[in-house]
Amino acid sequence: MASAISKVALWNLGFRPFFLGAATFAIVSMLLWMGVYVLQLPLPITKISTFQWHAHEMIYGFAMAVIAGFLLTAVKNWTGVQTLYGFGLLGLFALWVLPRILFLFGTPLIFVAGFFDLLFALCLIGSIMYPIVKAKQWKQLGIIANLILLAVANGCFYLGVADLVDRGAYFGIYGGLFLIVGLILFMGRRVIPFFIEVGVGYPVKLFNSKWLDLLIVLLYVTFLISEVLVGNSWMIALTSISLFIANSFRLIGWHTRGIWKKPLLWSLFISFIWINLGFFLLALNAFLSLPNIVVIHAFSIGGIGVVILSMMARVTLGHTGRNVQKPPKTVAFSLIVLIAGATIRVIAPLIAESHYVIWVAISQLLWIAAFSIFIVTYFPMLVKPRVDGQFG
Repeated sequence: MASAISKVALWNLGFRPFFLGAATFAIVSMLLWMGVYVLQLPLPITKISTFQWHAHEMIYGFAMAVIAGFLLTAVKNWTGVQTLYGFGLLGLFALWVLPRILFLFGTPLIFVAGFFDLLFALCLIGSIMYPIVKAKQWKQLGIIANLILLAVANGCFYLGVADLVDRGAYFGIYGGLFLIVGLILFMGRRVIPFFIEVGVGYPVKLFNSKWLDLLIVLLYVTFLISEVLVGNSWMIALTSISLFIANSFRLIGWHTRGIWKKPLLWSLFISFIWINLGFFLLALNAFLSLPNIVVIHAFSIGGIGVVILSMMARVTLGHTGRNVQKPPKTVAFSLIVLIAGATIRVIAPLIAESHYVIWVAISQLLWIAAFSIFIVTYFPMLVKPRVDGQFG
């Protein structure tokens, strides 16, 4: 079955096309956003703001591609059931690509894009649910619930554009953003301590507390409702500072000096620090009225962007039969470039807001550079068969 198409390595497993597609889209879409925002490139965008256009594609285009690639790969490992490959994977990838192409030309065909965008989400949910149900791994159903909520949030976006749901675009963008942040927090709790314990090169047992895990889940659900649905600034501030404190204790328990010698460990740790900084800045917002868009980019570039680049680098190495403990030297450089971009995008405007457009432009260039380095480094790994001869 699998051996019949094993020579077409790009379609052997979900991480291959979706990681390559996500990295390529990260560059193309950011170049276009730079043209629109910095250079005032005219683009037919109506019914939504240019920011909403950009944010939607970063969430449901870029981030969702990585989520799809990661889950199609991880669920195969968890369940032992083959996930989509070959023409099935090609079809799912095509459903993701088509809306991205349509959005690059603005919003004239936004509802056509929306049809295929939501169809992609439904097909992805089905593709992930099938092996989970077949293997009766009911503990993974939380992931399915998160994917369903992301599809609902994206549906709200399109219904808002059609004037059928009041503030639908807002719900779609902020709901999608914070659902992805939540997915990173909860998936990170499952994998990051394990990665650190097996990756630092010496025996270590990190501190984890079930009570702290439960507290963070309850706080995050309350925060999500407060931020996206209720909009009460004091509730947002209270839950944000509580999450900052709780996640700080978690990060202290996860820290060991050996992570700073391993790019694929310190990058994950730093991405969680950025998410924590986002919660801290949101809490400060109740008192200082910080620019909301700056706060959001602590989550989006520093948190989501860095964890995505790090996980794509790690998963690609592991699932092409390579040593995850010895990544290419360019990996550390690309991560440093992206973290520098996040720092300039978030911190610089708080210090010198008069140069805001310059900070944005520099951050955009660093984002493009980071994902360009990834593509140059990882393209051969993503398109060629595994080095150990296995299928995948």
